[in-house]
Amino acid sequence: MSNLRGLLESISITDVVQLLHLNKKTGQLLMQNGRFQGVMYVSGGAVVHAETSRSTGESAAFELLAWERGEFEFQAVPVKPVGSIRRSVPDLLMESARTLDTRRRLGAYFPSLDAVPWTFLPEPALTAGLKLTPEALKAIAHFDGYQDFHQVMASTQLNETAVLEAAFALLEAERLQVFEPAVPLAVEAMKTGLFKKGDHVALGVIHESRWRGLQPYSHGFITQVRIQWRGGVAHEAARFVPGLADGVISVPEPLLKSWGLGPTESVVVRPAP
Repeated sequence: MSNLRGLLESISITDVVQLLHLNKKTGQLLMQNGRFQGVMYVSGGAVVHAETSRSTGESAAFELLAWERGEFEFQAVPVKPVGSIRRSVPDLLMESARTLDTRRRLGAYFPSLDAVPWTFLPEPALTAGLKLTPEALKAIAHFDGYQDFHQVMASTQLNETAVLEAAFALLEAERLQVFEPAVPLAVEAMKTGLFKKGDHVALGVIHESRWRGLQPYSHGFITQVRIQWRGGVAHEAARFVPGLADGVISVPEPLLKSWGLGPTESVVVRPAP
């Protein structure tokens, strides 16, 4: 079993991971589900690291273990022991199942982990009268209206279950709002020159109007945006330009080259602090 490939509709990714564990395999398990990609690194049968475009470590492993469609391929290659995942495979799979149950239970309230949670009350009013665990308090400190749930998990090193349970406690107490401010935009190269510096990205004014209509961003100017593409993330200064098409973001060519992006490729953009 040096190499193994198949469809997730035919065999679950959980079964694949268990097979690699039982056979003490070492290599990388590549996965693709439409436009989403991910990888789990296996060493001696143990899952030691995982990555997706949105998260790393345990959070990425739980994301991949929830996939029910797509393709996978295991490649038997040497793996450096990154060590971002320290659970045993049985423990990892058990926690993944618990995470999936939580996601299904709370799915009506938080259908997307790309959503951004925001707490609109200061302490001590925010948590007064609520029985919250130290993990929940740690997560709540990051519900700032800018980080999505994936980022909160990465920043706090908490799993999805802990973060969503904390969010639900505040939502139930009517102390949390959740937004989806991100917009997909096509990239175009910005024309720069002597009087037009390429020290920012440009967006249509409709985006500023829409974002400032959301409470977390309503009290000041939006001067920074978070730009995410399949290969990375960047925070850049932004200007909103009348006449610029709504569906594009204009980016200086040096930035496009450093990001490895070409014109017409797509990115996802939202306000940044």
